[in-house]
Amino acid sequence: MSNQPLRVENLHLWRGERHVLRGLTFSLGRGTCLQVKGPNGSGKTSLLRTLCGLIYPEEGRVLWDGEDVRRDLRAFHARLAYLGHEPPLKGDLTAGENLRFWVGVRRRLSLADLDAALARAGAGGCSARLVRTLSAGQRRRVALAGLALLAVPLWLLDEPTTNLDADGQELVGQLIAEQLARGATVIAAVHHDLPRAVPAIEQLELAA
Repeated sequence: MSNQPLRVENLHLWRGERHVLRGLTFSLGRGTCLQVKGPNGSGKTSLLRTLCGLIYPEEGRVLWDGEDVRRDLRAFHARLAYLGHEPPLKGDLTAGENLRFWVGVRRRLSLADLDAALARAGAGGCSARLVRTLSAGQRRRVALAGLALLAVPLWLLDEPTTNLDADGQELVGQLIAEQLARGATVIAAVHHDLPRAVPAIEQLELAA
């Protein structure tokens, strides 16, 4: 098992006529967070979606523990959690039901686990409420509770502090720090720096 489980080699991606990613190469070690910054349209979201296999690059490859992730995308997906701009929640289900379905397909989830995660995320009062009745910040907190419950070694986060107040932003920092302490790897696309609680941050700046 490599000390640098994620490696990106010579990644090229076009979106229409735009050459968004140009020969991008980097490696990322366990217990390390990569903060990806750049102006709007620089390819931050496209990079995350390419890393998790939702977009196919024109050239290059992504490796996890030395294996091209496209050899077995299903196995790779079982190792990661992707949190995009919109939380992966169904509006006509309660917050608790969403987490039972989202997390339950990955691991056994007790009611106590679910309640504790929601309380930790500051969404303890949301468990029985339909997601469509929640504010954007509350939905983000519910999604963070699910993220913490997934117990996977790779997080891909797109603007994880969006719609959160100061306490919520600090929570994101704490959750990432705890994930890194477990030896996991985190990549976060951001417009503003991650909270100070996050250690071991490497930087990647994308140009427009």
